[in-house]
Parts: sequence; structure tokens; C-alpha cells
Amino acid sequence: MIVEIADLSIQPGQQASFLTAFAAASKVIARATGYRQHVLQHCLERDTRFVLLVEWETLEDHTEGFRQSPLFAEWRALIGPYFAAPPTVEHFAQVWPTGQTC
Repeated sequence: MIVEIADLSIQPGQQASFLTAFAAASKVIARATGYRQHVLQHCLERDTRFVLLVEWETLEDHTEGFRQSPLFAEWRALIGPYFAAPPTVEHFAQVWPTGQTC
């Protein structure tokens, strides 16, 4: 399992509209092969910043499966208009806990 972390900068004054669109977009990403779950966090210090964490079965499920599918185009059409800048997206693999005890 990998975690995609996307740092989203939303246009000022568009946060509520973004959240409405995100609710619809959530149904789209949930249909992707390899998708497990996601959570959206809102920054307390910067009202226009959100962080999206998405769990995928494999890196390729996101980078090749979802990103190159019609679902991604649908997803991006729903939330893309609210971006103030392109999102920064990185992928992470769990290294702790590894099943070992301290």
C-alpha cells in the first residue's frame, strides 16, 4: 500500500465551492482500481490550503491506472477549476511500524 499526498492550494473565497465539488469528486476516485480510501485535511493557518491523502494498493494504480484514465479527467474537471496553483503530489511507503516491537 502507498499513500499519495497532494498539497492543494485553493483560490481565495472558493473554499466552500471547492468542498462541494470535492464531495462529488470523491465518488469518482472511489471507483478507481486500487483505490482504498482518502481523507481531506484543511490547514488551520492558511485557509486556502488543503492536504489530500489517498491510499492506493500500488503506485501504479495511481500513476498509471487512475491518472491515465477517464476517471482522472472527470475528477480533475470537478475540482481543478478551484486550484490556485497545480497541486504538489508525492507518494509514500510505510516504514514504521514494521511489525517489530521497540
